[in-house]
Amino acid sequence: MKEIKDYSLLPHNTFGMDVKASLFVEYESVEELRSVLSDKKRMAGGWLHIGGGSNLLFKGDYAGTILHSAVRGYEVVAENEREIEVRAGAGEVWDDFVAYTVRNGWYGAENLSLIPGEVGASAVQNIGAYGVEAKDLIVSVETLEVETGRERLFTREECRYAYRESIFKKELKGKYIVTHVTYRLSRQPVFHLEYGNVRGELEKQGREVTLENVREVIIAVREAKLPDPRVQGNAGSFFMNPIVPRKQFDMLQQQYPDMPHYEVDGSRVKIPAAWMIDRCGWKGKQIGRAGVHSRQALVLVNCGGATGDEVISLAMQIQQSVFQKFGVAISPEVNFI
Repeated sequence: MKEIKDYSLLPHNTFGMDVKASLFVEYESVEELRSVLSDKKRMAGGWLHIGGGSNLLFKGDYAGTILHSAVRGYEVVAENEREIEVRAGAGEVWDDFVAYTVRNGWYGAENLSLIPGEVGASAVQNIGAYGVEAKDLIVSVETLEVETGRERLFTREECRYAYRESIFKKELKGKYIVTHVTYRLSRQPVFHLEYGNVRGELEKQGREVTLENVREVIIAVREAKLPDPRVQGNAGSFFMNPIVPRKQFDMLQQQYPDMPHYEVDGSRVKIPAAWMIDRCGWKGKQIGRAGVHSRQALVLVNCGGATGDEVISLAMQIQQSVFQKFGVAISPEVNFI
């Protein structure tokens, strides 16, 4: 177990905020986590559990204890001719897990390639991209209850997944810490290529539809659209795509016939927040030391030395602008700390 006082969180937040934690604790097992949680002295000043820091915006130094998982490893726990179930440690890097599934010829996770963060966060945030969400793969989530130190397993149904939502972000926020996640993958070829025109990109490059090629194309598309946080601080998509009632969308479409959209169900429609932000003229705009990325309006960037408050101020101006123009409220996907 690693325990460091006055620890710089610069390597643990992709926005590049140079802030410190009073105490940083990294544990390698469920037993070590249980020991940390039972130590009232360590936990007295408050605590925050982080993953890769790709979904966090620190407003300043953190006065309490930062917890981070180093619970790693993969284990095949069930399999048959059609499917395989893999249990992964919460501290594994998510994209390493995706690469592992592709190497083994298991289908399902490839569309989620290059999403930053760790396995544990995938189950909390219900990460998603190109028509696939973590909930489509998750079988169960193993956790430790913060108050009692008891282990509890949640089935996928008990996690109450929705778009970028789970029970761990709402009713049970701060009450359980994810230690392992079990995913079900297919041994049979099953691809999702229509969302984001992945199929078109494969055809343009003259590539066959294979696991490796789909992963490579998705990585290339993401890298072309999204800035590398090692070069320019960012948290990827800053806002969630709003879901609106069909009646509201029909009215908007009359005014904006070219408005892209995705059918959710018979009564709801998802509108890309990036399109609305772009139409409001924000793409590439900079205010102080925070800005909107020049190639992807959904991404807010640290232009150098920005504070959390500067990024939040920019985000609020964008939200107000989108609401005034379209009457649609957009919400941050990033957590303000």
